[in-house]
Amino acid sequence: MAKELTKPLEGLFNRVYDIFSIVDRLPDDMTDAEVEGVLHVLPTDLRRTMSAFLAPRLREASLEFLRLIKRWLEGARRAKEEGKKVVLVPFNFPPEVIYGFEGAWPITSEVLTTLGVAALEGQGERYWDFAMGLGLPDFACSANMIEVGSALTETDFAPDIVLNDCFASCDINSKTHEFLARYLGLPLVFLEKPPDDTPRGIRQYYRYFRAMLSDLEEILGEKLREERIREVLDRANRASEFYWELWDLHKFKPCPVPNAFSLMTYGIRYTMWGQEEAVSAMEKLVKIAKDRLSRKEYPAEREVARAWWTYTSYYFDMPGFFNWMEENGITHLGDGLDLVFPRIIPLDDMDSMVEGMAETARNMPMTRQMGASSMSAQWLEDIIWATRELDADCCIYCGHHSCKQTWSGAAVVRRELLARTGIPTLVLQGDAWIKRMTSMESLQEQIKEFVDNVVAKKREGRRPTRRKPASAAEAPAG
Repeated sequence: MAKELTKPLEGLFNRVYDIFSIVDRLPDDMTDAEVEGVLHVLPTDLRRTMSAFLAPRLREASLEFLRLIKRWLEGARRAKEEGKKVVLVPFNFPPEVIYGFEGAWPITSEVLTTLGVAALEGQGERYWDFAMGLGLPDFACSANMIEVGSALTETDFAPDIVLNDCFASCDINSKTHEFLARYLGLPLVFLEKPPDDTPRGIRQYYRYFRAMLSDLEEILGEKLREERIREVLDRANRASEFYWELWDLHKFKPCPVPNAFSLMTYGIRYTMWGQEEAVSAMEKLVKIAKDRLSRKEYPAEREVARAWWTYTSYYFDMPGFFNWMEENGITHLGDGLDLVFPRIIPLDDMDSMVEGMAETARNMPMTRQMGASSMSAQWLEDIIWATRELDADCCIYCGHHSCKQTWSGAAVVRRELLARTGIPTLVLQGDAWIKRMTSMESLQEQIKEFVDNVVAKKREGRRPTRRKPASAAEAPAG
């Protein structure tokens, strides 16, 4: 009875899809006056998000990105209508694997949650509250629980298959997805990663990956075709090339890459990688960054800090986070979700392509760091590499409340990062998707104080260095 009383009348996916149906109606060359008119009629929460994305320096890229997201949502809706299976995957699973099947389409729980928080009035908190009302623990991760809470209402668009590959890398995600599958009676496919990064452990992971593909083939009633896989991975490879080009553009000072491109990059990676839309969107990000570099554009008077976010960013207030930092001279070089380390996959034969996809999955964020034989050691290694590559002068840890794994290693990583590189880390506390825990105003105050009192003094006493740009081949080995 309590379940019926607290059940939201509308689901997150359906509400977000309806909102994104207007994206195609927005012209490419929107004027400031047209943007103001659009914002005027939007609900408060959506208005704030769109005001960030439609800022003049972001507008062209944002429209491309928003249309890509709309196409992704539409693909899931059409898949249902066309008799295909929709596969719910976590953020650290490469969607191009699912695109390799003609009868399947991927949706990503964390991306759907972020869309709900960014676009919906109430920012998806009704679905979190519903999940809590079912008795699920409040230390569950809002990143997946908001979307999963919506699916649990059984009034929303739901997947046909649930894929679970978060063992050890994100236990909360793993159990949440398993609970959803068992609650709704859906097929559940597992991909386990051994906590062993030796050649023996890697070979075992490849065996698990092939077994996961076999399970999907059986459920979908479809064998992977070499020609289709090659087409999908060719598009993934082209998008990966633009990823590394954009990465190198972050090395210039001041940084010509807008802060929000960090979010857009992994938004593209976790949704449409392997589709032509991803190639086009990544190319657009690179073009805009290059144009800004040639014009020497930077939103603030000067770049006062180059920050690498060691875990995630905050998503409940886009203008208060990405745009505010940029306008105060704080460059967001990227966060842990940008560490996707894309590799160009050989397209010679089926074996090389399957192994390439397995290696891609093994090196996705959190699978690579939190699922390593030593979480803090691998996390530290990747952060040191990123900060040296991009010449960061500080790091910030968002302190997402539910991730006990990263909290357990945060102090070690902060201490060792300072000892080995001299880079200080600000440790914040707050939910990345729910504003109830820590307000954006409080987070801004702490970031500003850190930059003014720690980073600025560090800059004054440091001799400027210029590092040689590194190639994609020099990324940390898998």
